[in-house]
Amino acid sequence: MGYSKRQFVLAAFEETGLASYAFDLNPAQIESGVRRLDTMMADWNAKGVRLGYPLPNSPQFTDIDAESNVPDSANEAIITNLAIRIAPSYGRALSVDTKITAKTSFNTLLARATMPKEMQPHGDLPRGAGQKSIDQPFISSPDTTVDAGPDGQIDLY
Repeated sequence: MGYSKRQFVLAAFEETGLASYAFDLNPAQIESGVRRLDTMMADWNAKGVRLGYPLPNSPQFTDIDAESNVPDSANEAIITNLAIRIAPSYGRALSVDTKITAKTSFNTLLARATMPKEMQPHGDLPRGAGQKSIDQPFISSPDTTVDAGPDGQIDLY
């Protein structure tokens, strides 16, 4: 069972130094944190870091206590990067350690999400001895699809 959205927000507030005052956080502040969490995860999703986080269609339809479904390896990146986004709103300055942790953990997520582009042969490369054809003596030209992330391709035809 993974973190819920509320747990991510409370952990981010803890990282900013506001955790000892958790009883002072009103529901509007927690909802604001969840909205920031949703926008951060949507931004990461657009960058190709797809973690299985349930993105709502609208801020009004987000369930604060819904399980996030993200892998455990992403928890630190989510918490520390959310703390960086929340801290200025409350006049907090984060430690350098938190910022370094946020950067390195996000880079780890990027490295896991990155897939090297498949190398395509040029259209002027002759076919090998076992694959020659009278009609096509050269290897066909490269694939012209656009990569839409690790889960599919978009065809431009």
